[in-house]
Amino acid sequence: MSWTERPWDVVVVGGGIRKTEQLLPLFERIVNLTHRHAPQAAIAFNTSGGGSVEAAQRWL
Repeated sequence: MSWTERPWDVVVVGGGIRKTEQLLPLFERIVNLTHRHAPQAAIAFNTSGGGSVEAAQRWL
């Protein structure tokens, strides 16, 4: 089973992608692909790699 074939409870998108203006098109693509392939999943945002667990836990 691939990652696209299983249900996800939450997907974390990192601040490095979200905060950089030049990466806005990539950020939009990631959010929309997440919504398309895991519509039941919450989308959480972190501010650093160290905050990923906390970001996910907010939605679990």
